[in-house]
Order: sequence, then structure tokens, then C-alpha cells
Amino acid sequence: MSTFNEETINPFDNPAHTFLVLTNQQQEYSLWPTFVPTPKGWEPQFGPASRDECSAYVETHWTAGPLFPNTESARAHNPESREGI
Repeated sequence: MSTFNEETINPFDNPAHTFLVLTNQQQEYSLWPTFVPTPKGWEPQFGPASRDECSAYVETHWTAGPLFPNTESARAHNPESREGI
């Protein structure tokens, strides 16, 4: 029987850490641990807060749409956006 070992959890999934909600110019969201530097091109939108609070923020602020709204993959999966290709 294994026991919980905080060191084996991916830091991006570890509920013991505090997080930021980041967005980029493509309107993508990311939950980011506060101890990791914010990557270039991403801006904090919420936090620091718990992972659950950050997830709730994303759920209430992310408008319904493709997971990656401004990418070729999203355009390929949305026939309306393929016009003119």
C-alpha cells in the first residue's frame, strides 16, 4: 500500500501549492504554480490562490469556445472558420 508523497506529484497538479491564472495573446488559460517564473507572453489574471479557486476562476471567465481559440487546429475543427482557406 502506497502513501501520499507530495514529492511525486507534478507541481502543476499539487493542491498544496498556490497558483496564478495566466492568459496569453491567443486567449489560452493556464494554471501556474507561483514558485515557477511566469513564462514570456503570459500575463497573470487571477491569484495567487488555491488550485481549486484558480480552476473556478477559469470556469467562470473562459467563454465557451475551442480549447485553443486562435490556432490552426481550432480552425480545422470549426467549419465556419474554414471559409476563405
